[in-house]
Amino acid sequence: MRTQRQINEIIARLEAEYPGAQCSLDYGKDYELLFATRLAAQCTDERVNKITPALYTRYPTLQALAEAEPEALEACIRSCGFYHSKARDIIACAQTLIARHGGKVPDTMEALTALPGVGRKTANLILGDVFGKPAVVVDTHCIRLSNRIGLVEDLKDPARIETALRKLLPPEKSSDFCHRLVLHGRAVCPARKPLCEGCCIRALCETGMKTDGENNRA
Repeated sequence: MRTQRQINEIIARLEAEYPGAQCSLDYGKDYELLFATRLAAQCTDERVNKITPALYTRYPTLQALAEAEPEALEACIRSCGFYHSKARDIIACAQTLIARHGGKVPDTMEALTALPGVGRKTANLILGDVFGKPAVVVDTHCIRLSNRIGLVEDLKDPARIETALRKLLPPEKSSDFCHRLVLHGRAVCPARKPLCEGCCIRALCETGMKTDGENNRA
């Protein structure tokens, strides 16, 4: 496990490496980020960003989405996969936002996770990016890098990783830190093999230090 001093240095180095930490999903309205995140399940953000402009042109308001015919909405989002369940959730969520929240995206974990199709990962993203609240977004990059770096010990369950990271990260930095893990995961630490030689946190990372040790013994 990393010490708090090491964790603070990891945060600082990632801040320097990726100063513009933000969600890679494009959106203009709060609910658009909510629905874009649902579309991104088992789909790339890049693909979602290609879908959403046409989607929100056809359905420019929350009311329009709430009244959408499932088959028509499915046709708009088909290329992002699992379009039956995603269309169902988006329509139901739009209806719930209007009926229970006056058309506004709520700002609490409890209210967000009560919405159709919204889990803790999506709720944390909304809380951090829309409302500026402390949030820990545990996606596949966060799971992989948290374990490789040594922030957690062999944890795969997102809820347990979220709990562990909340104890380690300064609340005001937690949301941006998770965005930086995504950027670092894509650029340097992909799933197949970490590119430790080009890593800015190599000397602070369990995997990087292990790789250095193996190279020194070779």
